[in-house]
Amino acid sequence: MYQFADLREQLSNYLTQEQVAEISRAYFFAADAHQGQHRSSGEPYISHPIEVARILANMHMDHQSIMAAILHDVIEDTHLDKNAIAEQFGDEIAELVDGVSKLALIKFESRAEAQAGNLRKMMLAMAKDIRVIIIKLADRLHNMRTLEALSPEKCRRIARETLEIYAPIANRLGMNNFRVEFEDIGFSYLYPVRYRVLKEAVRKARGNRREIIHALESNLKTRLEQETVYPFVIMGREKHLYSLYKKMQKKDLSLSEIMDVYAIRVLVDKVDTCYRALGVIHNLYKPVHGRFKDYIAIPKANGYQSLHTTVLGPFGIPVEVQIRTEEMDRMAENGIAAHWLYKSSNGSISDAETRAREWLKGILEIQKNTGNSLEFIEHVKIDLYPDEVYVFTPNGDILSLPGGATAVDFAYAVHTDVGNACIAAKIDRRLVPLSTRLTSGQTVEIIIAEGAHPNPGWLSFVVTGKARSNIRHWLKTQQQSEARNLGRRLIERALATLSKNLKDIPERHVSKLLIELKLESFDRLCEEVGLGNQIAPLIARRLATESTAEEASSSLLLSYPLAIRGTEGMVLSFAKCCRPIPGDPIVGFLSAGRGIVVHREICKNVTEMQQTPEKYIFVQWADTVEGEFPVELRIDVLNRRGVLATLANVLSECDANIENVHIDERDSRHNTLVFLVQIKNRAHLAKVFRRLRSIDIITRVVRVK
Repeated sequence: MYQFADLREQLSNYLTQEQVAEISRAYFFAADAHQGQHRSSGEPYISHPIEVARILANMHMDHQSIMAAILHDVIEDTHLDKNAIAEQFGDEIAELVDGVSKLALIKFESRAEAQAGNLRKMMLAMAKDIRVIIIKLADRLHNMRTLEALSPEKCRRIARETLEIYAPIANRLGMNNFRVEFEDIGFSYLYPVRYRVLKEAVRKARGNRREIIHALESNLKTRLEQETVYPFVIMGREKHLYSLYKKMQKKDLSLSEIMDVYAIRVLVDKVDTCYRALGVIHNLYKPVHGRFKDYIAIPKANGYQSLHTTVLGPFGIPVEVQIRTEEMDRMAENGIAAHWLYKSSNGSISDAETRAREWLKGILEIQKNTGNSLEFIEHVKIDLYPDEVYVFTPNGDILSLPGGATAVDFAYAVHTDVGNACIAAKIDRRLVPLSTRLTSGQTVEIIIAEGAHPNPGWLSFVVTGKARSNIRHWLKTQQQSEARNLGRRLIERALATLSKNLKDIPERHVSKLLIELKLESFDRLCEEVGLGNQIAPLIARRLATESTAEEASSSLLLSYPLAIRGTEGMVLSFAKCCRPIPGDPIVGFLSAGRGIVVHREICKNVTEMQQTPEKYIFVQWADTVEGEFPVELRIDVLNRRGVLATLANVLSECDANIENVHIDERDSRHNTLVFLVQIKNRAHLAKVFRRLRSIDIITRVVRVK
């Protein structure tokens, strides 16, 4: 009770008596629910919720957040549920508590999946009410402060999770105080030896650097007073250990090579004075080229604003200087929490809160387009590490994107429909590939076309979670559509061998089969067949006769050949081992998750596959086949100057596009070249062969089998 008495006194400084009374009621409710429970340290469990509430009280959070903090473990660790909290304290408090609670009642297949599921639940709750994440960050902060009571293995796991998820979230919300403490405590538990070594090295270097900082502070103060730049406050700043460690690791530097182990921060009254102070500092000490950043004109994604410059201080030692207003400094340290800590009289929404809500809006969009929690968290993690680049739209609007972002990432940042339909991009009015990496200050214009759609190849270079999730969602939807169409064709073919068609099948047969296979619709059944997860002849037999799976297998039928048109899409692929083209005798095999894989009849892998006849599909080329197909040609040539250019010209004349070429030197007189070329059909291939064999420097041409 003594802990709560201190908290109640603290809360009385900024909350009303009625609000403090409500918080007291929540305390007694939680204390009763946690009665008899203890933490790993041996303390009564209620001490943890009180300390979490104290962290929030230091931020002057509203009374509902304080109540939710005190109650935040009731659902997870006691017999009481969300409804019990709602009855006592209302729906809003219950929603906050539920948002912070883990998914305790759901069984996950692995710890990673459980972690992802819990984070996904919290993210979605925080998108509805930003206070959920602030309560969760306070909860995690107190847990980090008391890690010593846990086993080393558990400490490392929690530290890693904090460094990968919670510290970046705090950074994304501009809560620098939380981020720094998360990172330094997490670093000390995850890499204890590295932490101790680096801490000792910084301590030893501190004496020499301190003299430099004091000299620089004194000189700056004198010069700013001479130039009447006031009021101002100058303070020294020491870079925290985890930040030093990451910088040394990323840039492969020693501690002595890091420029900003120590830094100076100058606080002034307004934005205009920031730039005046910058001029004075650059006049006093020479700036280091390429080390100036203006985050006032273009704030970071989390709302952070400041001028950063690195100057050659006394004795030629580089020192980082940050210049900002006092309001910017409060925002830099507290981020979105400053909304409660420094409430404006007009109740306006802060810039940090606006940016946080924009980020959360993007999180909701990612959620809509991802299937499972692990995939969702993978996309969110990408957006949590945004070494930002700032680019302009043609209208002059600024967009913030993670470092390494491409034109496709920009297109999806503008709008999902723009990303899905983009075909080209212009950077500073010059046409560039969509994979081009963006740099700050560029103006980007996206060219779209009706009917265009995402390319699977984009996944190899996009970096934002929004772009990646939307591309995957489109591809998944496209594959489902193509699988559905192919599956329906396969079922219809199989039914034709029984002199049936889909119209003849009674509804009860379809319903019974769907129930047995645990599928929700006939479209899903067609999709499963198209993807190769179900066998069309077996499905047809069961639909036509209402037989069991065993009965259908024992009388497996042979369906009419399926005509390959070349337009089947992602659910039909051509084997790379034999690379069939129109005109080749072919066979098909069902591959789970991939659909039909087409081989040439003479392929050496066909014999092995025929041992599973239920996956064998009779296929043939349709009368008209669209597209081009890759073929490998092995060409033996005399070793002459310009032979590669000659062959490339000949293949181009034959309309055979070259995808790849490999050169194998046999001896000083002969070379073997292996070309991968696009061919329409066997007639086209014969034309290419005739043309190649007419060249005197070619000794042999064969198609690779």
